[in-house]
Amino acid sequence: MTALSTKSEDKKAPVVVSGDEDIPLYEARRQIYPQSVHGRFRTIKWVLLGITLGIYYLLPFVRWDRGPDAPNQAVLIDFPARRFYFFFLEIWPQEFYYVAGLLILAALVLFLMNAVAGRVWCGYLCPQTVWTDLFMAVERLIEGDRRERMIADAGPWTIDKFAHKTLKHSIWLLIAWWTGGAWVLYFADAPTLVVELATFQAPAVAYMSIAVLTFTTYALAGHMREQVCTYMCPWPRIQAALTDEYALNVTYLYDRGEPRGSVKKAAALREKGQPAGDCVDCGQCVAVCPTGVDIRQGMQLPCIQCGLCIDACNTVMHKIGRPGNLITYESEANLEARAAGKPFVQRILRPRTILYGVLIAFVSGLMLTALIGRSTEGVAAIHDRNPLFVRLSSGAIRNAYTIRLINKKLEERTFILSVEGVPDATLEVVGDNADGLTIGPDQTREVRVLVTTGDKLPPSASLPVTFRIRDKASGLSASVTDHFIGP
Repeated sequence: MTALSTKSEDKKAPVVVSGDEDIPLYEARRQIYPQSVHGRFRTIKWVLLGITLGIYYLLPFVRWDRGPDAPNQAVLIDFPARRFYFFFLEIWPQEFYYVAGLLILAALVLFLMNAVAGRVWCGYLCPQTVWTDLFMAVERLIEGDRRERMIADAGPWTIDKFAHKTLKHSIWLLIAWWTGGAWVLYFADAPTLVVELATFQAPAVAYMSIAVLTFTTYALAGHMREQVCTYMCPWPRIQAALTDEYALNVTYLYDRGEPRGSVKKAAALREKGQPAGDCVDCGQCVAVCPTGVDIRQGMQLPCIQCGLCIDACNTVMHKIGRPGNLITYESEANLEARAAGKPFVQRILRPRTILYGVLIAFVSGLMLTALIGRSTEGVAAIHDRNPLFVRLSSGAIRNAYTIRLINKKLEERTFILSVEGVPDATLEVVGDNADGLTIGPDQTREVRVLVTTGDKLPPSASLPVTFRIRDKASGLSASVTDHFIGP
């Protein structure tokens, strides 16, 4: 066995790492009974829980007037119409780069959060954390706090215990069901779909989606909990590679806390002039941890950096009259500075965070510029492949195209279609007039177009040809380039 002792002047107990035994990649779940706690970080978590769940559950019912014949749901993913509506924005399939930009932006924000304060996302905003917090609040309300739950689970089954368990799981299933129900409301008009679901007239896919999400929410937030954060989620391992010594993490200050002991023992040691730490070894930091971590053993993979151990420790420190923040958000660099007696340095602004900030600003600027310059009309062209060209009896060369015209406005518009780039070219729209192509609001239209030229072309000619549409009313235009093929 190889023993690695990490100690700071004997103020911290050695950590023994076995070199002979295999470290398991998975550990069977042990029941954790988190204790309720009050404090600044717990309050922050309650506020964020209320805000995030309020947005998730209520947003589908928010209305946004887009005019006649347009959906009035503020946020809607409309698969049949192939549109994504977000308040004043309407994203078409060919504008999926906006969604890609949002995903890139979200990743960069996550990296920045990690560089500043470690797994702060996991502790406060991750959906798994939010719903688990809600489920644990229901559990605590029905079955009592940590001690009551432990006694009840250790005891025999009684009518009272069965009733409490049944009520708890029923409420969990209700929350999980409404979670799945809220999700499907983002894909159809929410009030209409609610009525259809209640009267069993909704599409089968809606019921199937709700069933799947009900099961997963109930399983992940009610039963698997910390196992998701430790084994299923890849982010703890990814963020470990992205962090550095200046990132703030929930940390136990060994130089203040060790050697730990009871209040009486510490007082006796101080009277004798011997060192005594502020930690009274009460175990409250472990009791309140939702993942069962003892933060005094250093950074650990299951720790989600939620700060509840800070609230618990500060409560104890206040009661015994000792300074707070024995457990606090601190960087590894400052821990080393404390051990060496050097001044603390808090480096929030450093190359890593500045780079993330610049990238966030850059991507945001690109997306904003694209939105400001976003056109409300578009045109696409597809050249016929068989035949590529036709020689008419007069000797003229004709190419055929399918032109798709796009009207992104919520009003009917009339466009003029013209062709450029081919000498002596004439344009014919089959079955319509190129000077008056009408397109309905928020619609596309395909037309068959023939381009003919009597001009003599060089052998194997391939000339760039441009199709341009112009709105008769506003003069706004759009164009697309293809090729005119010759013999």
